[in-house]
Amino acid sequence: MDMQLANKRAFISGSTQGIGYSIAKALLREGVAVVINGRDDSRLQQSMKNLEAEVPGGSVTGIAADFADGAEVQRLLGSLGAVDILVNNVGLFEMKPFAGILDDDWSRYFDVNVMSGVRLSRELLPGMIDAGWGRIVFLGSESGVNIPADMTHYGVTKAAMLALSNGLAKLTRGTGVTVNTILGGPTYSDGVASAIRGIAKAQRLSTDDLKAVIIGANQTSLLERFIEPDEIANLAVYLSSPLSSATNGAAVRADGGVLTAVL
Repeated sequence: MDMQLANKRAFISGSTQGIGYSIAKALLREGVAVVINGRDDSRLQQSMKNLEAEVPGGSVTGIAADFADGAEVQRLLGSLGAVDILVNNVGLFEMKPFAGILDDDWSRYFDVNVMSGVRLSRELLPGMIDAGWGRIVFLGSESGVNIPADMTHYGVTKAAMLALSNGLAKLTRGTGVTVNTILGGPTYSDGVASAIRGIAKAQRLSTDDLKAVIIGANQTSLLERFIEPDEIANLAVYLSSPLSSATNGAAVRADGGVLTAVL
């Protein structure tokens, strides 16, 4: 299917690996000129080379910036220029007891997970509205609807992201711009894979056995496996495309059936 995305330009925050990288690759395959982002310049350069190899002829550039550093974000915004598609993907996550989540942790999580989307959207949304077309896609999580007890700070920021996305969508009334959120379920991204390998090693289990235990403990999963990053990317491409013109202000699930409540 032609997603009608040729000659569009996209910026994806936090895209040197995992879901962001998969979205970059999928958009490149649709003819989108993609700007990727990561904190480490050497990793950023390697990811650009990898994308060039995986999608020959694709247009990929990169800007290194740490979204926990306001000065670096401003530098990024100063050099980015206009884009047709903004994918707010960058985010932090960890398992941590609520009593151990200190004020600095809360501030850091809000700064990266929420304020990254605020700052990027504030800069780029007006240009999309003036141009009469644009897409903003937030990478949310089912944890923003069903807050995990052992990741409260993460869940709260993902809930705030949902609110931000919904509020921004109301600013696009009568334009060709849309703002939507993907509610992703348990996804076997690079960060999750690394965490699971570490836990498996500590518990003297195989990675596959631990993955099975984790998914088995999730009684509401209909997929009964981890979601692959490419599966999230497929939905992101659709929401980035002209074909999704009637979807605006929505929280679209790619959660494998984990959420049982009606949104």
